[in-house]
Order: sequence, then C-alpha cells, then structure tokens
Amino acid sequence: MEFKTNREIIPTSEKIYCGIQEQAVELDYILPDYYPDIFRLVRCELTPVITGHTVIGDKLTYELRCDIRILYCGEDGSVLQSVEQRQSFQKTAELGSNVEAPEVTILPKTDHVNFRAVNKRRLDMRGAVSVRITVRGEKNQEALSDAFGMNVQLKKTPVRFAAKKLNAEKTVQLAEDIEFSPAQPDAANVVNIRCRPSQCEKKIISGKLLAKGDIAVQLLYSCENGGIEPMEFTLSYSQIVDMDGLDDTCDCTVSAEVTACSAAPNNDSDERVMRCEIEVRLVCTAVKTSSLMLITDAFSTIYPCELTTADISAEQIPYRSRESFRHSAVLAVGENVPQNIYSMWVTPKNINTHMGEDGKTLVISGMLTYSMAAKDAQGTIVIPDKDEAFEQTIALDCGTEGCTVTADISAENVSYNITDSGELTAKADISADITVSSDDTVRVVTDIAIDDSTRKQRDGDYAIKLYFAVDNEDIWDIAKRYSTDVSAVMEENELSGERLESGGMLLIPIVT
Repeated sequence: MEFKTNREIIPTSEKIYCGIQEQAVELDYILPDYYPDIFRLVRCELTPVITGHTVIGDKLTYELRCDIRILYCGEDGSVLQSVEQRQSFQKTAELGSNVEAPEVTILPKTDHVNFRAVNKRRLDMRGAVSVRITVRGEKNQEALSDAFGMNVQLKKTPVRFAAKKLNAEKTVQLAEDIEFSPAQPDAANVVNIRCRPSQCEKKIISGKLLAKGDIAVQLLYSCENGGIEPMEFTLSYSQIVDMDGLDDTCDCTVSAEVTACSAAPNNDSDERVMRCEIEVRLVCTAVKTSSLMLITDAFSTIYPCELTTADISAEQIPYRSRESFRHSAVLAVGENVPQNIYSMWVTPKNINTHMGEDGKTLVISGMLTYSMAAKDAQGTIVIPDKDEAFEQTIALDCGTEGCTVTADISAENVSYNITDSGELTAKADISADITVSSDDTVRVVTDIAIDDSTRKQRDGDYAIKLYFAVDNEDIWDIAKRYSTDVSAVMEENELSGERLESGGMLLIPIVT
C-alpha cells in the first residue's frame, strides 16, 4: 500500500540579534567672530537620530547623527544665543549569521551630557549615546499538512501565520515659510524646536499605499528685547509609497519618524517669516495572513510508525491600541516659582513595561521630564528640567501570554497653574501607543515513517472493546491507544465533539 504526504512551507520570523552599542560624543567648539562672548551657560541638548541602515550578509551598518544645541547668554544678558552643531558616526554590528529579509529596529537615546565654557570663546561638551538594536530575519519551516495510505489517522490543527510581509521606507522633505503674526516680535535665534508626528492616515490605491499626516511643530525663539516667544504651526504631507504585491487583503501600518527639523528667521525676505524645514521618514509595513491545517499527531491502525516533530513559531499580526492618561506634578514652590513662564513641555524617557499580576493589564513606568523656558525672580532667562517618576496601569483587550508588549509614550497639551499659595503645578496628556506582538508556537509533525514490514500485535481477537472514559478525555487519545479510527469511535457512540463532556462507558470498534 502506497503512503504519501503533503508538505507545506511556513515562513516565520526569528530574532537574529539583540544588543546595545554605545557612542561617545565630544565637542570642542570655538565661537565664530559674530557670536558674543560667553557670560552664562543656560542649557545643552544632545539629540541622537538614526538616518539610515543597511544589512549586507552578516553585518548591519547604520548612520548615527547627533544634533547638539548649546544655549548661552552674553555679558549684557539680553539675547539668548544658540550654538548648533551636528556630528555623524557610522557604526557596525556583527549579526553572527546571514539574514534573509531583515527587519531592523534601531532605537537611540541620550545617556548623559555635560558641558562647560573653557573660556569666553570656547565651549566643551562631553556626552554619550546608547543604541538598542534588534534584528529579525525570515526563516522557512517545513511541516506536513496531509498524509494518505496505510490506514494512517491524522490529528490536525489550524495554524495562522504571516504568509507575506512587505516593508518600505520613504523619506519626505517638507519646507514652509510661516508668517509672524502682528503681535509677535522679531526673532533673533531659535532656541528650541520640537516636532510631533500625528497618527498616519493610510489607504491602498492601485497596489500603492497612500500615507497622509501632520507634523506639529513647537518652537521657541529669542527676541531682541531679551525675552522668549513661543510659536506653533503644522506642516502636512501626503505621499504615495510603492509596495509591490500590496492589495486589500493586507493589514498595513505606517509610522512617521522625524529625522531632521530646523527653523530660522528668513532674513533674506522683506516679509517677517520663519523658515522651517523637516525631514520625515515613513516606515510602512504590510502583512498578509494565511491559515493551514497542519498535522500535530498521527498513527496507523495497522502498522507501527515513528513521528518526527518540531516547534513552528508562527508570527501573528500585532495588536495595536492607543491609550491616554493625565499626569500632574508640582514643579516649584514659593520663591522658586519663576516670575514669567514662556513655554512648558514634557519629554518621556527610560520607559519600561511589564504585565500586571492578573495577566490582563500592562504596567508602564518611567520618567517624565518637565521643562520650561522662563524668567526667574532675578529676571534671568532659565530653562530648568524636573524629572517626575510615573507608573500607569492600562487594561488590555487581548491576551498577552507569550507576547512581547511595547509602548511608545508621547506628551501633549501641557498646561500649568500657579495657586494662591504660590505653588507651580503642571498637567500633561500622555498617550501610549501599545503594540502586542506574538509568535504562536505549535508542535507539528514534519515526517512520518511507517514500518510496513510488520503489523501491530493486539491483545486478542475482537471487533469491539468496552472502555470507561473520564470527564473531558480526548477521543483522539482513546482511538490512538487502541489503534482504531477516530470517526468510528465517534459514530459508534454518537459523539459530536472531540472531547467527552462527561465520563462513562464507550464502545471502541476495532478497525483493521
């Protein structure tokens, strides 16, 4: 009797590399002649950005850019000066093996930064950046979906997996001249700029992905009179991204990452305008899922057989949700409250996530850095920071067992209030973009070897056997124990489910 099997190839994703690299950042800067002498240092910011990456063979190469901004006041103390510098580094990570269809996640963060004035014309800065790298690669796994002949009995289970994954990136350049309102004073220098991308709108059109969104820009500029003025505006984009093989059956995600943002007063124009230039990287992913019935167990009612099994890790479409909560903090009391606050913002950092004890909630913790541009009681421009620890528990609508859960935290709508008792309090709306990623691991049969040179030996010559079953017993296990047909057991006992609801006597027909 001929024995045949059908085999299927299941694409899976496996983690190839996970590690952290560090990069020292140093700046020794002599002021150009048109800058005033340094009298008082105000602030230093070090912002790391990943501008690109490539994977060739077993090596990942990426470009790290560090944007440095140092603020200081001259001896007259009137106008806040801004020194901006950029440093670029090319880094390499050894992955240990070649990667097929790599998925790369690179997250940089500033570890620390220190700065000082060596003299009235020279600045010195020392800092460090760490980069967390995760690389996943595609791997094909083989499993049996069917078998025929030699009285083989099969137990199958549906396995849902990501059959096709499409990835694309596109860099968008945005530029716009923003007019000053009549009430806004002239700008001397931009001293702080922050960009916050909105959630992308997406639509599939003729096999291409249309991505639309906004970039909210908040900046501060120093004025000739010594003050600081806030300015807010929005730049929009609408882009077509080519993704070969994209159709309406795909689940798509688009994220916008601001890789560069700069603004400066346009002194070459007769109009009072602020020139803003933004570079946005659109990261697009499309996943098409499929489902197969795969063999998880097998036996022959006549011949001995041996199974080869393996664990298949089937990648699932991530579950995504956005949750919001409000955070408040006391920033200053009494004499420490500034006499004038120009602007306030919040920066999340050191974010950690873990599952709650009930397995149904996500606990997010970390730091929220409250920053403000203000004038203190002595009339001096200051930009202080205050770190506030937070912890928030969020209920999830999906199962999380064996899942990886991440949360991207952002802050908006920051407001403040000074109470009658002289207490400065601030509130911020915090958004958490939650992603739950999972790989369903299933043990499946990859090969069946049947020995047709011998037959199974039974303990007697009978056509039917009595068996006393227990509650919730699997009919497959009973049939396998007696080397008989599963459907024959169900038909003989008029059973409708694969498990027994209650124990009792069963008739086991012997099929040869």
